[in-house]
Amino acid sequence: MPRPVLQDTSSSLRRALALLDAFSGERRELSVRQLAARSGVSRSTAHRLAKELVEWGGLERTPGGLRLGVKLFELGAMAPSPTSLREASVPYLHTLHEVTQLTANLAVREGNEIVYLEKISTRQLRVPHTRLGGRGTLHATALGKAILAFSEDDVDLGALAPTMVRLTPHTITDPAALSRALVDVRSGRVAYDVEESKEGLFCVAAPITSGPGPVVGAVSVTGATALAHAERFAPTVIATAAAISRSLDRNAA
Repeated sequence: MPRPVLQDTSSSLRRALALLDAFSGERRELSVRQLAARSGVSRSTAHRLAKELVEWGGLERTPGGLRLGVKLFELGAMAPSPTSLREASVPYLHTLHEVTQLTANLAVREGNEIVYLEKISTRQLRVPHTRLGGRGTLHATALGKAILAFSEDDVDLGALAPTMVRLTPHTITDPAALSRALVDVRSGRVAYDVEESKEGLFCVAAPITSGPGPVVGAVSVTGATALAHAERFAPTVIATAAAISRSLDRNAA
């Protein structure tokens, strides 16, 4: 799903950031023309800024155009991240993966999206629409629904309406319907995505909390099967989320 570009591109810095923001997991290589179109920057300005970004190391030239450069990777490695959540979760994710033989995921909310902090894939099933550091929707993923259901009470589902795009015929696109689905999530402390974000795949997720505060993330497994089979994994996912939550509480004490 394309990410929104920066709304104000009046300064050179914002224009340069808009060019970088034009790349996505699906579009890792772009021409200058594509960069201009996706960022809202004029082609002449995009050409000039791309040249400067290449010289700095933020972009690299390829036979087909441009891609993000190593300089950004170096800076990203120094950026702060929810390390305590990821570090506490990784051992449990490996166990979850081994027990279920499914892809195990860890995600947090960022605005109207989720960000995948960790992903342990199974050889039997690749999940091409997700990646470590990638983003997903709140409304169409089990991870997103698990986080939404246990977020603070003032979450405005109506504000999500513009982002609730239909990814498959099964995607929930109505805030009222999503609200009803979240009631079930709260009741069972488990969320499902059965072909809502990708046809042929299911996801089972449970919320991770820390102390008396709101949800801090969610854990899930992904496989290629139907809801009846997916429900078999719910107790294991719920237990994993609870174990991670207890681990966070112990570390905070």
